[in-house]
Amino acid sequence: MLSVYDLLVFFFSVILDQFFREIKSRGSHKIPTEGPVIFVAAPHANQFVDPLVLMRNANRRISFLIAEKSMKRKYVGSMARASNAIPVARPQDLAKQGIGKICLNDRINEPLRITGIGTEFTKQLEVGSQIALPNDRGSSEVVSIISDTELVIKKEFKDLKALEMLTKPEGTPFKCLPHVDQSQVYDAVFKTLNAGNCIGIFPEGGSHDRTEILPLKAGVTIMALGAMAANPNLDVKIVPCGLNYFHAHSFRSRAVVEFGSPISIPNDLVEKYRKGGTEKREACGKLLDCIYTALRSVTVNTPDYETLMAIQAARRLYRPEHHKLELSDVIELNRRFVEGYMKFKDDSRVQEMNNKIMIYNQLLIYHGLRDHQVNRTGLGKGRAFALFVYRLLLLTVWVVIGSPGFIMNIPLIMITRVISAKKQKEALKASTVKIAGRDVLATWKLLVALVVTPILYGFYTFITLWLIYKYDLERLQFGWWTPIIVYLMFYLISNFTMHLADSGFDVYRSLRPLFLSLLPWSQSSIQNLRAAREQLSHDLTNLINELGPKMYPNFGNSRIVKEFRDRSPSPSRPSSSLRLFPLSDWLDDKVFDWSRADDSDYDDVFFFLDQQNKNVVGKSRGSSGRNSRSRANSTGSCDGYNSSNLAFTEVNKRPASVSSVPKVPKVQVNDFDEDPGYHGDKEIESKKSV
Repeated sequence: MLSVYDLLVFFFSVILDQFFREIKSRGSHKIPTEGPVIFVAAPHANQFVDPLVLMRNANRRISFLIAEKSMKRKYVGSMARASNAIPVARPQDLAKQGIGKICLNDRINEPLRITGIGTEFTKQLEVGSQIALPNDRGSSEVVSIISDTELVIKKEFKDLKALEMLTKPEGTPFKCLPHVDQSQVYDAVFKTLNAGNCIGIFPEGGSHDRTEILPLKAGVTIMALGAMAANPNLDVKIVPCGLNYFHAHSFRSRAVVEFGSPISIPNDLVEKYRKGGTEKREACGKLLDCIYTALRSVTVNTPDYETLMAIQAARRLYRPEHHKLELSDVIELNRRFVEGYMKFKDDSRVQEMNNKIMIYNQLLIYHGLRDHQVNRTGLGKGRAFALFVYRLLLLTVWVVIGSPGFIMNIPLIMITRVISAKKQKEALKASTVKIAGRDVLATWKLLVALVVTPILYGFYTFITLWLIYKYDLERLQFGWWTPIIVYLMFYLISNFTMHLADSGFDVYRSLRPLFLSLLPWSQSSIQNLRAAREQLSHDLTNLINELGPKMYPNFGNSRIVKEFRDRSPSPSRPSSSLRLFPLSDWLDDKVFDWSRADDSDYDDVFFFLDQQNKNVVGKSRGSSGRNSRSRANSTGSCDGYNSSNLAFTEVNKRPASVSSVPKVPKVQVNDFDEDPGYHGDKEIESKKSV
């Protein structure tokens, strides 16, 4: 029987299909069809959009935990209540600026004693509340208030920046975080689970835009263990959900939602939880480790941008040209490459290969190409010219056809960009966890579009109706159906323009390699790049074939990419490059593809490149505390959850089958353009010499 929840999911599924070009689900068959389930999802890269994506693909009704602060927002709160969300009051949302400043007088002998300068501890704080340092440098619970200028905390501050703040003679500002009684939240969670329903939670505690999962909060373990401890007949399953986006903040991007094997909670952990004290903490800690490991098994995690960049390049080089991978296979292959790299990164052969890949990436930037375009530069001048002219003419026609729809939506585009950029700056300013605040962009684009679109199309409908009746256009009058027909017409025009733009951008991106194929002075350099790619792909494949069995015992049987396919001319397809280019061959070149992603979309799994400022912002957060732990394949229970030093001289040497090639010039790379193949958490400078 349909409910408000189901109608809401249907409505937002339509909205998500407009925003995303493709959303793939993987492993949804693993989700228990009945009984209590806790969905734990990470990374939380898209604020309010993440829950909608999960609701659409989980095939179970999920009650998500949401910040009480968000519930107070007019539209977000209404939708959250309609989807049976459970509000959670967070201390940081109730924080107040502390009066005066605080400092540590004796960091060595009394690290828990905080001294105030002009403070009023007895009025602003109470036992159980917390004091927090600026810029999220840490917080600690108050265990004793001695006076207005002296108190004792439960846990000492160890962060170097925090200690630097606290040891300044003038002290540091602070915030007062009240103690929040979460008993009502846990009661609501237990009630939902006891009824055999589902809970959804993002255990990182907040959205972010990093290349790795943040440390998890322990609340999810208290919910799972607490529910089972209170009801011995309850069997709660925990399902890890990996949210893998291709440009999460961008319109018409792609996503893969991966569900892992359900985690069964061992009875011994429940018994430890019942005993309380140290054993309770141990039980929560062990279950949290299980959840963290399970989440890493369904997500792609790298410690920094450079590692992600190398992994992306290696994955593309390993996949043979013209062998199309499904979206979910791309994610899985990325994950396997990360695992292999992290395991064998100290191997000299892996380090040498990494150096070659990084230099190859810089060569792509120099030529303005993406990896999947390299082999497309060798079509021959005749065919390249025919393709270039044909696609340029086709693109021109599409631009003309799509211009009315594009012009019609310019106000919507401008408004969503301005407001989402404003919200991005606000989110970035309020957090030290975010890199560029991109995790809020898609949410606000959707929210703004939901409000602006009907108003804008309503305005266009009014203008059209006014013109129809003013000039007495009887053929366009359909009685009271006229406003509905006109409104639907604008919607269909917009939808058609959107799909036309998808293919148009694919065609546009294909023009550069064809153009380079026609330039006489670029032939030797492009030919050399193709030869370098072929050699690098061959060397990488051999290295993977050698190290793969050490990582996966069943390496040969579990390959995602099992064979290489040569694209040789067939009898039905003449090899002459001088013939006129038919439409069938153009379609076969994987540009006009309405149903599957072009490889260019797979070139950039993450989304940290600052397109507006043409640079990359932020630095790696480094290890999140548990990243050094390896993972094993899920077995369905908690206990079972336990990748030459030469500077790529081949690029500048004459390959065996290639004529002599001039040395690649040294260039200054000032930006990464639209995306030469990689996005990630940038650690290197944006300006770099090749």
